[in-house]
Amino acid sequence: MLTDVVETLACPLCRDGLTVADKSLRCAAGHSFDIARQGYVNLLPGNARAGTADTPEMVRSRAAFLSAGHFGGLADLLAERAGAALAAGACVLDAGAGTGYYLARLLDRVPGAVGLAIDVSKHSLRRAARAHPRIGAVVADLWRPLPVRTAAVETILNVFAPRNGAEFHRVLKPDGTLYVVTPTARHLGRLVPDLGLLKVDARKHERTGRALGEHFLLAGTEDYETEVRLSHDEVATLVEMGPSARHLSPQELRAKVGKLPDPVLVPLSVTISAYRPRR
Repeated sequence: MLTDVVETLACPLCRDGLTVADKSLRCAAGHSFDIARQGYVNLLPGNARAGTADTPEMVRSRAAFLSAGHFGGLADLLAERAGAALAAGACVLDAGAGTGYYLARLLDRVPGAVGLAIDVSKHSLRRAARAHPRIGAVVADLWRPLPVRTAAVETILNVFAPRNGAEFHRVLKPDGTLYVVTPTARHLGRLVPDLGLLKVDARKHERTGRALGEHFLLAGTEDYETEVRLSHDEVATLVEMGPSARHLSPQELRAKVGKLPDPVLVPLSVTISAYRPRR
């Protein structure tokens, strides 16, 4: 709930702290932000736009695919690694939280910890706000100054999402950890060429490290590799939940999927990188 994380939040207009007042969040300067009936709050400044936020269709596909458990192993591994050093009362920021799937798994592992789910898609956060009773969900743009107080969170999760190194460094406590999950060039295997999906740069991990290097030191990496057997419908759902959905019409996608074996064996390949903030 938002009451669990409100002490970590900052007004996006004046940077002052926020408090819960009736059905809104307010700062001392009088800025007020309504809490949606679904439980999230929109802290985008008035001149901000959602841009490439996930659509309702993408969110439905993501929720369906994740609920089937295909990424359950990754969620468990991330929760184990990130939860090892967390104590009750710690706050975890999931930057680019989507439906809150990974954050909820981590909170299940650490009783008493609270989670702040930030995403630019209100459609995603409608689900994230209900994904766990200790999640507070906030609409915000990761490329802008985050509506979070300085040094307010113990851990940041960043799973297949944009990375704002300067802001992550600002809001993370000096002894905290940033966990970044990125796909490798092996991720999704033959689906990439056969379906015309967006390719993963073979040097993506290296580029991520360079982008974060001004503010963070790499503490360690761990690869997660598995294979899942997917039906044609599941393959279509997988594609429809990601950025490639913007580049393929439903008809084109179904035609290409129809040429695959049914079921098809698909590799899931990612790297979990742990970063410590530079002092």
